[in-house]
Amino acid sequence: MDKLFRTLTFLLLLTSQTFFAQQISNTAQEIERQKADLETQKILKDNYKMLDDKIYQLKKEQKDLETKKKNLSKSDSNLKSTKEKIEKLELANQKIENKITTTSITEEELQKQRIKTKENEVNIQKLKLTQITQEKEREKAMSAI
Repeated sequence: MDKLFRTLTFLLLLTSQTFFAQQISNTAQEIERQKADLETQKILKDNYKMLDDKIYQLKKEQKDLETKKKNLSKSDSNLKSTKEKIEKLELANQKIENKITTTSITEEELQKQRIKTKENEVNIQKLKLTQITQEKEREKAMSAI
């Protein structure tokens, strides 16, 4: 009986040690799983932050590009307007020259027409200088894109 009691006690001790070892093993596995979850959460948080930063940067670049496109469009518009003004003044000068050569007018009227022609020529030259500046601005706007 004593042997039986010892054997049962021994088996009980072995079973309890196995149970405690299993509990310790399960606890260790749970701790490892929690550590892995925390590490995963940290990595996800870092990745989301990197993505948010990249999105912010891309939106900023997009805004800059849109501004540059607007500047280019404005430059094109200004250049077109200047060219139209030059053409209009050149056409006015041609009309004045035709009027001078085809009709007989007084000397005083002739002088007035010549002055008007010279004024138009001066304005044309000013506009051509403006046009050159606008073309440089346009080239600058294009190279910025």
